[in-house]
Amino acid sequence: MLPNATRQASAPPEAVAPLVRGITVLRRLTEADGTLSLSGLEKATGLARSTVDRITATLARMGYVRLDGRDASLAPRLMELGNAYLAAIRLPRLLDAYADALADELDESVSLAVGDQDGIRFIHQATRRRAMSLSFRIGDLLPAERTAPGPLFAAEWGPAQWARWRERRTADPEGHGFPAVPPRAGAYDGFEARTEEARAQGWALDDELIEPGLVAVSVPVRDPRDGRVACVASVVSHTSRHTVDSLRSALLPRLRAAVAEMEQRLRATGPAAASGAPSGLAAWTGASKQELGREFIESLARGLTVVTSFDEGRADLTLTEVAQATGLPRATARRALITLEHLGYVASHDRTFSLTPRVLALGFPPLSMLPLPRIATPHLTELSTRVQDSASLAVLTGDEIQYTARVATSRIMSVNITVGTRLPAYATSLGRVMLAHLLPEARLPEARPALTPHTITDRGELVGVLERVRAEGYALVDGELEEGLRSIAVPVRDGSGRTVAAVNVAMHSSRRTVEECVTEVLPELRATVARVEAELRVAGRFRRVADA
Repeated sequence: MLPNATRQASAPPEAVAPLVRGITVLRRLTEADGTLSLSGLEKATGLARSTVDRITATLARMGYVRLDGRDASLAPRLMELGNAYLAAIRLPRLLDAYADALADELDESVSLAVGDQDGIRFIHQATRRRAMSLSFRIGDLLPAERTAPGPLFAAEWGPAQWARWRERRTADPEGHGFPAVPPRAGAYDGFEARTEEARAQGWALDDELIEPGLVAVSVPVRDPRDGRVACVASVVSHTSRHTVDSLRSALLPRLRAAVAEMEQRLRATGPAAASGAPSGLAAWTGASKQELGREFIESLARGLTVVTSFDEGRADLTLTEVAQATGLPRATARRALITLEHLGYVASHDRTFSLTPRVLALGFPPLSMLPLPRIATPHLTELSTRVQDSASLAVLTGDEIQYTARVATSRIMSVNITVGTRLPAYATSLGRVMLAHLLPEARLPEARPALTPHTITDRGELVGVLERVRAEGYALVDGELEEGLRSIAVPVRDGSGRTVAAVNVAMHSSRRTVEECVTEVLPELRATVARVEAELRVAGRFRRVADA
């Protein structure tokens, strides 16, 4: 059963059946936490195996899914669908700094949520790293009656929304349609009374409704244009740190002050300028269809590209604007919009369309937790396969590098390094490309022992090497860490251009000459890092991607 709905109306005649089926596959993969076997997808969707194969092949071509043998996994690029919604509503970009600052001040988790029919869906999480911490993710859907934000949204419900809630509650009393929270019978008792109380006092509490030990206090952030709830800010804790009374007395005043700052920001922010719209999407899908033939479902790909036509400054689009943004014929764009509206991912207002929070259900929750090593590993595997040598990802930690992902080759003589290994940055290719991008502030350790007769230890000479690495964009270290070990590395940059990690290929010096490393390996290395950076930009647009 779909969350928020107990029945799915029959599809309109104009609906695009392949788009419906493709979205079903994405939803089942999301519910399986991102990975499912192809036979599992066949069973979960009720689709024929040949249909599942064609859908996953199309999604793989789009970069939304990875196929590995008999398994299909969601890929970070799929997050561009959810990013389109988050960019269109603008709330994360405008308000997340206030939520993060409040979390730091209170040393408690702070979230922002929007209403999604009779549930709530998170659009930002500022969590605390503790042994006992929250596991909610951006895009997770929770039943309104079991949350602190729920009554604040329900205070604006009309009769039809209350009828939908009662219908869903009757059909699913324990909340099995909301996999982000454990089922719990009776958790909706008193929801109407809590809603009336929230309407009167302007804030609401969650007193262990989600699960024992979890408590929260919430305050609405109102849209200055119409006074309605734009989103709800919550401070979440557990009973070993706060009681409901201490939430009310100690945290509510500071939450209210933070919400006042958020509302001031909304009042002071003018209309968003329209961003550059996607282009060439229709041509790309046409070329893919020509190349892959019947294995590529063009109507599915074109339907999903419609979602990406929305963005900041492009929250409400007419049919003509969607067609122009995607390069699709008006008739094709219209059928896609009708299908997406039928499925609940698009809402129509007069002659314009907008995305709904349900778009976040298309892979965003499991993908929003991916750290950089998991984003990089599939690409490292492909790189290692192509060059037939080990490939690694590392981050800079003080004067050392720390390996966070690695793919080794099967050789009798190979580079024996494991994830977690730390090595001196000054003597490694990985370290040098990261140090080079800290110039002139790069701090070299006072003690720089010669690890081999070839190790560069002189400070002036090292700074010269780093300047050359920065200019050339790569580092090659030959026998300085260990005799016979040769490696070449390039930096990994995030969406802001900041160097956050590095990737290298390492080998025994007998495998390739220095010149062959530059001519043969470096182009493959750079192409791999470009793919990692592309996914990192998508994954990191509305959240911080963890380094490890």
